[in-house]
Amino acid sequence: MARDNNNNNENNENRDKMGPAEAGRMGGEATSENHDKEFYQEIGKKGGEATSESHGEEFYEEIGKKGGEATSESHGEEFYEEIGRKGGNAPHENNDDNQ
Repeated sequence: MARDNNNNNENNENRDKMGPAEAGRMGGEATSENHDKEFYQEIGKKGGEATSESHGEEFYEEIGKKGGEATSESHGEEFYEEIGRKGGNAPHENNDDNQ
């Protein structure tokens, strides 16, 4: 019985030493076991709506600019050639209107 108490104390000490990253990982794993894809889609949608209500156009311009700059720093000219080629070859819904 004393040994069980020692094990419990060790478990409590390990839990107390757990950092926020580890606690977050464990919580995320537990949540993912209890929820499906639709749950995450719904909370993502709600988060996006809340963000759009609390931030103006300038916020989106700034994060778009930062994302574009980061992409241009991490990808070369070939990347842009490839995505341009893919976009040019993709079927377009309004293709009849452009002729």
